[in-house]
Amino acid sequence: MINVIGLTKDYGSRRAIDNLTFNAERGEILGFLGPNGAGKTTTMRILTGYMPPTSGSASIGGFDVIEQSLEVRRIVGYMPETVPLYPDMTVFEYLKYMGDLHNVPDVEDRVDDVLEAVHLEERADGYISKLSKGMRQRVGLAQALIHNPQVLILDEPTIGLDPAQILDVRNLIRDISKEKTILLSTHILSEAQQICNRVLIINKGQIVAEDTPEHLQTRLTGAQKVILRVRGSIDDAAAVVETVPGVSAVNVQHDNSLEFETAANQDVRPEVARAVVQGGFDLLELHPENLSLEEIFLQLTRDEPPAPSIDGTLANSD
Repeated sequence: MINVIGLTKDYGSRRAIDNLTFNAERGEILGFLGPNGAGKTTTMRILTGYMPPTSGSASIGGFDVIEQSLEVRRIVGYMPETVPLYPDMTVFEYLKYMGDLHNVPDVEDRVDDVLEAVHLEERADGYISKLSKGMRQRVGLAQALIHNPQVLILDEPTIGLDPAQILDVRNLIRDISKEKTILLSTHILSEAQQICNRVLIINKGQIVAEDTPEHLQTRLTGAQKVILRVRGSIDDAAAVVETVPGVSAVNVQHDNSLEFETAANQDVRPEVARAVVQGGFDLLELHPENLSLEEIFLQLTRDEPPAPSIDGTLANSD
């Protein structure tokens, strides 16, 4: 549904995004992850027809975002980081207005359907000015859905929300994704890890990694950490574990557990469990412990060289 090839955007001498290439399929939630200023918002503005790229191409649903921008707008719903709401309108009036702009047929029925989808039925007659931040985010999501688009582009949809509101919005996004393609930008690492099928990490205008959260963990570490707990002397248990082929970097932890590493494609837990039990220990716990997405993100974006620019200056516009 979304196909991006070599997308580049320059702001004068600054290069905001540099040669981005990626795609997203129907029914997929693609997480666009990066720090502030990485180029996420610039990319989304290009995809939604708000600005042209300097070079490269992008298409959504087979339509070029520049040459066929009207067709793209018909099939894309966009929720910017700051949703343009009208505080003096009721929720229903605002959504009807947005539906009219999209020439939505039977617009009042469609508004009712969207209000139900985002759980705002009881706030339909309330003024937007009276809504909480979380409720306003739901209204923003509703306006992106009003014309029943095939693709949703959401820029920081949970920014500024409290934990309960964040959970509500995440659940809404999961429900919507069953029949739509979603490109979701965020700098909240746990959010990408919990709701995205695939993660694209961007730093200083360039893609530094793209994969599922699980595969990113394996690719980056090249090894798997395993935690072991036993009843008995943990030092004696460490001596036993060290004899198992495929085990390396055995370390006793402060909490009296044992941590060791194995190759990413080698599961030696059965051999370790057998050796521990035969050594006379009661096995209490044995489980893998991968790097969190946050740790991966920090490793991928730490000490990166400055992004390319036209005149050699640092490019950090988003």
